[in-house]
Amino acid sequence: MFCSRTALLRCFAVYLLTCIASASTFFKPFNVSYDHRAIIIDGNRRMLISAGIHYPRATPQMWPDIIAKSKEGGADVIQTYVFWSEHEPVRGQYNFEGKNDLIKFVKLVGSYGLYLHLRIGPYVCAEWNFGSYLLFLF
Repeated sequence: MFCSRTALLRCFAVYLLTCIASASTFFKPFNVSYDHRAIIIDGNRRMLISAGIHYPRATPQMWPDIIAKSKEGGADVIQTYVFWSEHEPVRGQYNFEGKNDLIKFVKLVGSYGLYLHLRIGPYVCAEWNFGSYLLFLF
């Protein structure tokens, strides 16, 4: 049981990365390092400001406005969990449509020129079951 869920999460991560790689107009490679004081992206020291957006807690029609307001407010990064209990409400039955269209959300974040901090499992937070290994996508 645990192995099959782990394998499923790995397959999902590979699928997601493949979809994002196909959106190369939004996500270009970066040279990222750290100098014990700050993160360095393409030779420039950066302090990144993150905004948390929980995509299934809003409708896809609301996402552009929420992302735009986050960017206008100074965010460089959109952080979100993968709400696995939303994507697999019943074991073996998956839902990535409507408010659960994670690929659409990821591509939309990229279209605004923002970084994405995606937390993909197994926990989201105290009030939500399933959700969040750390994964950064630049």
